[in-house]
Amino acid sequence: MIRYLIPFGMFAALVALLIVGLHHDPRRVPSPLIGKPAPQFSLSELKDPTHVLSRRDLLGKVTLVNVWASWCVSCREEAPLLTMLGKSGVVPIYGLNYKDNRARAIRWLKDFGDPYVADAFDKDGRTAINWGVYGVPETFVVDANGIIRYKQVGPVTESALQDKILPLVRKLREEDRG
Repeated sequence: MIRYLIPFGMFAALVALLIVGLHHDPRRVPSPLIGKPAPQFSLSELKDPTHVLSRRDLLGKVTLVNVWASWCVSCREEAPLLTMLGKSGVVPIYGLNYKDNRARAIRWLKDFGDPYVADAFDKDGRTAINWGVYGVPETFVVDANGIIRYKQVGPVTESALQDKILPLVRKLREEDRG
């Protein structure tokens, strides 16, 4: 009798695990870096390899860091919204180009828009891994002290921008002034 109960118990546990997984939103991956300093990095800029972009460039102002790639289909979804946001000047957007080909990435920016103040070229993807990136696109809100305050997994949508990102940017700016 017990030899039948053990497989049945394992089967029931597996079914319970699958049911829980069906109700889990994969875009809500928690980031262990929220509330912690953005990782140090020093990378050449995408368009100008002689210029270096580092964590220091993010300090002193609230910024967005958008991780993207020319081969990323979802990055095309968010490109018009990020381009509009970048042109508005509401918040500076820094790019982190992930595991890409430099020439293709530059061409992609010409085709889909370039919202970035500067764009770091992370050819091997190590910097993105240090930022806790699971896949592209991902966008981080970084406060004036270089602390990561929010992580958007997947493309930035109008609702994410209006409901989460921009209100947080305004709040962090007010805190910085006060």
